Amino acid sequence: MKLDYLLLDVFTSERFKGNPLAVVPRADGLLDDQMQSIAREFNLSETVFLFKPKSERHSSAVRIFTPTVELPFAGHPTIGAAVVLGLQLKVSAVRLEEQIGLITAVIEKPSKHSAEARFALPTLPAEIGKAPGNSAIALALGIEREAIGCGPYAPAVYSAGVPFYLIPVRNAAVLRRIELNTAGWADTFPIGRHSVYVFTETPEEPENDFAARMFSIGLGMREDPGTGSAAAALIGLLAKHVDYDDRQAEFVLRQGHEMGRPSRIMLQLRKSGEDLIHGGIGGHAIVVGEGALDLGD
Repeated sequence: MKLDYLLLDVFTSERFKGNPLAVVPRADGLLDDQMQSIAREFNLSETVFLFKPKSERHSSAVRIFTPTVELPFAGHPTIGAAVVLGLQLKVSAVRLEEQIGLITAVIEKPSKHSAEARFALPTLPAEIGKAPGNSAIALALGIEREAIGCGPYAPAVYSAGVPFYLIPVRNAAVLRRIELNTAGWADTFPIGRHSVYVFTETPEEPENDFAARMFSIGLGMREDPGTGSAAAALIGLLAKHVDYDDRQAEFVLRQGHEMGRPSRIMLQLRKSGEDLIHGGIGGHAIVVGEGALDLGD
């Protein structure tokens, strides 16, 4: 049995940058353990499998696997799946049935091998727990306690489907020199898969507003170059503190630079009064390869 796949780089318009992703476009008939084995074989941060949707009005059903676990939602697989379907079906919008719910993605700037996709979050981010103390955070990240905090932001725990500890640090220099101390990591960050999104404001970088790094020992990876689900969680914290007049704001966040895999993630949020009523994620994706898996007889 042969199973076709595509390789994409997501949150980038340049090959061999951004976050790599494997997409299996025709996964109908695969069992759960087969999908997990395939994701482990690719050994990328995520592999996305596309199936015939339950509703004829939708474009595809989607399942997302890391090398160790299935996720109900993730940003860069959603962007990658939307771009693949947009290019294959030659459409400007796709509806994706993910475990977290139905996601509608808009496809823009298509070319032969790449496009940009953006989508509204199916679940708005919410604060779900309490962050550890700054001393414990500093020990885990290998930085000084005084480097924690940035502008109005303090450590928090948010989720838009996948939980993340959101840790602001003083500036991009602090972000660069993080050295993880993983001993006791799960005890310091016990919620969810122990995932930590460290971010800072970047007023000295005109091409973006924020920079971030994502560390997830519990998802089978040390660091991820572009994490849409973490950026989605961050929208909740931004909405709590960002001051703007028209109640809508857009930001650009960079991630992955310290890994040599720069990613560019677009964030959008809208409020009514003090309430967040819309959050969105966007980014570019480019197809860099294709092939076939041999699953045997």
